[in-house]
Amino acid sequence: MNGLERIQKARNRVIESIAKNMDLYGVSPSMGRLYGITYFNDAPMTLEEMSQALGMSKTSMSAGVRFLSDLNMVEKVWVKGQRKDLYQAEQDWYQTFIDFFCIKWRKGIEMNREAIRRSLVELNQVANDHDVEEEIREMAGKDIQKLHQALAYYEWLSRLVDSFETHEIFNFIPKPDSHQNP
Repeated sequence: MNGLERIQKARNRVIESIAKNMDLYGVSPSMGRLYGITYFNDAPMTLEEMSQALGMSKTSMSAGVRFLSDLNMVEKVWVKGQRKDLYQAEQDWYQTFIDFFCIKWRKGIEMNREAIRRSLVELNQVANDHDVEEEIREMAGKDIQKLHQALAYYEWLSRLVDSFETHEIFNFIPKPDSHQNP
């Protein structure tokens, strides 16, 4: 096996690992492979190049690029003289992690906060309704306490997300020196 084949084998191993890892977070393996291909490519890629590299349709690549762009993992770039759209992967894995998880966490936080708020309105109505049995009002009261604890958790999680987005997290867990090999 020559040097180029060994490099490709090493890259493919990492690309497959990225695909499996992203699958754990609800992102299809093909999107993980697309990110991996663009990450290792030294130049921005067209949809056609991505399609050839992954053996998938340009339509699939277009949808994949849009999805990864929404997660800030791939961006459209301009190259003088090039008429086709070009895309490249975010090279900073710290920022990729931050963008990916913050987008997902924010969505989950808001979805759960809204469900809790709506449920609290209903539960407070039950807890304060003297036409409802005492046992049922107490049950509503206990649920209200649990949901206030859940809201406190989501407030904490929101502050955690803020610390990632502002990079304050790196004050507590610093990035390793980029010049040293782990």
